[in-house]
Amino acid sequence: MDQPTQNITLHIEGMDCANCALGITKSLQKSGMQNIHIDFATGEATFYIKNKSSLQSAIKGIQNLGYKVIDSKLKEENEGKLSVIEKRFYFTLPFTIVLFFSHMIFSHDFFLNKGYVQLTLCIPVFIIGILQFGKSAFGSVKIGVPNMDVLIFIGSSSAFVYSLAGMYLYAGHETHNFLFFETTATIITLVLLGNVLEHRSVKQTTSAIKDLSALSVSTAKIVGLQMGKEVITEINYKDIPVGAILQVNSGDKVPVDGEIISGEASIDEAMLTGESIPTEKTIADKVIGGTILLNGNFRMRAEKVGNETTLSKIIDLVKKAQQSKPNIQKLGDKISAIFVPVVLGISILTFCISFFVFHVGMQDAMMRSIAVLVISCPCAMGLATPTAVMVGIGRAAKRGILIKGGSTLEEFAKIKTIVFDKTGTLTTGEFKIKNITCHTSTEQEVKEILFQLEQHSSHPIAKSIVKELKNNSSSKVFSAITEEKGLGITAFDDAKNEYTIGSYKTAKHLTKDDTHTVYVLKNNMLIATVDLEDELKTNVKESIHSLQASGIESVLLSGDTKTKCESLAQKIGMNKVYSEQNPEQKLVLIEKLNALSPTAMVGDGINDAPALAKATVGISLSNATQVAIQSAQIILLKHNDLNTLAEAHLISKHTLITIKQNLFWAFFYNIVAIPIAISGLLNPMVGALAMAFSDVIVIGNSIRLKTKRLK
Repeated sequence: MDQPTQNITLHIEGMDCANCALGITKSLQKSGMQNIHIDFATGEATFYIKNKSSLQSAIKGIQNLGYKVIDSKLKEENEGKLSVIEKRFYFTLPFTIVLFFSHMIFSHDFFLNKGYVQLTLCIPVFIIGILQFGKSAFGSVKIGVPNMDVLIFIGSSSAFVYSLAGMYLYAGHETHNFLFFETTATIITLVLLGNVLEHRSVKQTTSAIKDLSALSVSTAKIVGLQMGKEVITEINYKDIPVGAILQVNSGDKVPVDGEIISGEASIDEAMLTGESIPTEKTIADKVIGGTILLNGNFRMRAEKVGNETTLSKIIDLVKKAQQSKPNIQKLGDKISAIFVPVVLGISILTFCISFFVFHVGMQDAMMRSIAVLVISCPCAMGLATPTAVMVGIGRAAKRGILIKGGSTLEEFAKIKTIVFDKTGTLTTGEFKIKNITCHTSTEQEVKEILFQLEQHSSHPIAKSIVKELKNNSSSKVFSAITEEKGLGITAFDDAKNEYTIGSYKTAKHLTKDDTHTVYVLKNNMLIATVDLEDELKTNVKESIHSLQASGIESVLLSGDTKTKCESLAQKIGMNKVYSEQNPEQKLVLIEKLNALSPTAMVGDGINDAPALAKATVGISLSNATQVAIQSAQIILLKHNDLNTLAEAHLISKHTLITIKQNLFWAFFYNIVAIPIAISGLLNPMVGALAMAFSDVIVIGNSIRLKTKRLK
C-alpha cells in the first residue's frame, strides 16, 4: 500500500463553524486525501496527498461547496480588510432596511410597498443569498452532509417564491397579504450579520497563535563579505540558511535558534519559558528565536531555521492541539450530522399538520414552516466544543503551558492523582548545604577546604557546593589534587597535610554513621560532616496544596533513598511516598494507580518516559530530555515554577465546564425554539435573529474563558 507522500496546507475563506469543516473534510476524503484536519477558526485545511496532480480536483471540490481557496500571500494581504461575508452583509443591509421599515411604518398603498418595488429591492439580497447560502447548500447536499445553509436557503427561498406567486396570482386582490419579500431579505441579512459576528468572535478564540506568531521576525541582519570587506545586509526570515552568521543588536528579536559566537547580552525569554527575569548570555550560549535582546549585542550562528525553530514548533503544537477533539464533542458531532435532515422533516410536518389537520391558513402554515427552518441552529452545537478548546489551549499557551489537544484538556480535568518524580521535577537538581557538623575544625575552615577542592570536580554535588560557597576562598594552597570517581577527591596543603572529601565510603573505617552526604577528612581523621538537601523549585509546596484543595492526591515516586524522599514529602505536604524505584517499578505503579482512578505523571528524565506514556496524562518540563517531552501530553515551559501545574489543571477544569455550558445552551436553545416556531408564535424574521445570536452566545461564553477568574 502506498504511503502519503506530501503534507499540504490550504487557506480557505468562508468557513463559519464545525459543520463547514465537516463538509470540506468529506469533500477531501472523496478526492482521496488522508489525515485531514480542518480548522474553521484559522481557515486552514491540512492533509496528506499521494499524488499532487489530484490537488486541483480537491480544490475544485472545496470551491463547489461555496468556499474560496486562497494562497498564503493573498491571505496576508487581506489581513485586516473586510472579508467576503462582511462585504455581502453591508451590501444587503440598506435594501433590507428599506423593505423592513417600509412594511412596518407605511400603509400597503405606499409606493415602497408595491409588489414590483419590493421585488426590485429584494432581488439583490436574494442573489447574495444564493451566492452565500445556495451554492453551499447544494454542495453540502451533493456530498451527503447537509449543512445549516440548506435550512436558510430553503426558508428564504420559500418566502421569495410564495411572494412572487402571490404577486402575480392575486394582482389587484389584496396583493399585500401575499408579499413576504421583507421576510426573505431580513432572513438573509440577519443570518449574514450572525456570520459576521461569529467570524469576528471566532478570531478572538485563536489569539494565542497570533500572539506567538507575532514573536517571529520578518527580517534579520546577516553578516557576509563583498569584495573582501565585511558587510551586514537584511535578509528575509524565511531565507536564512543554517550556518548563517547573524548580527543581533539591543532591542532586536532573536531571528532564529542558534549559538552566540561573539558578544554578550541580557535576553527576555518570558514569552517562551515563562521566566520573568532576563537571562544573561555570552559566547557558546544557546539563544531562542523570538526572544528579545534587552541589553548588549552579539553575533550568532543560525542552527535551526524556518519550521525547525523552537517558536515554530510551539506554534505548530498549539495549532495541532486545537484540532484534537475531546470525547465530549462526539455527542455534538453525532447530533449535528443528522440535525439538518431532521429539521427539514419537522418543517414539512409542521406545514402539513398546520394546513391539513388544524386547517391553519396557507400563509400561516408556511410562515410556521419557515420559522422552524430559520430558528434551528446546528452551528451552535458544532461551535460549542472547538471554540472552548481553542480558548483553553490558547490561555494555557500564554501562561507557558503547552497542552497537546482537546482530549488532553478533558482527561486532565478529570485527574484524581498526580505522581511526581523527585530530582529535576520537585527539586532543581542542585543542592543546598543544610548543616555542617565540625569535630576538630572550625566551620569557616571546612567551608574553605570544600570550596578549594570541590572546584576540581565535575560532580553535580561538587558544583552545587562551589556555587554556594563562592565567597569562601582561602589563601591556603593545595597541590597533588586527584579525584577518584564514585569515591571522593584528595589533596595536600603546603604543610603536607592530606585532605579527603567524599561519600561515606571514604570514612566508613572511622564512623558507623552513614546518614551524611559529604565527609571531610584531614590526615585520615574525620574533622567534619556535611548534610546537603535538594533545592526545591519555586512554589512547590503551594502547588501541592492547591492541587490537594482541588481534590487531587499527590504522590512522590523516586529512585532516591527512602530517608530523602520521606523528608522531602514531609516538607511539602505529600502523604504517599514510593522510594528506591527503578523505571520498571515506576511503570507497574502507574498502571496500578491508573486502574484505581485517572492518574497524571510529572517527570523530566529518560527513565520517566515509559511512565509518562503509560499515565492517563503525562506531564513534562521544558528542560527535560526530548524523550520525556515527546512522551508527554502537557509540557510546562516555566520549569522552575510548579504553580503552572496547578494552573494547567484549573484551565483544563474550566474549559470542560465551558464546553458543558455551551452544549447545554445549544441543546436547550433548539429544544425550546423549535416547538415555539411550530406553534406559530414566532415570526421567521425574529427566528433568523435568534438563530444568528445563538452562535454568538456560545462563542461569547468560550471567549469569557480568556479572562475568567479560575478557582
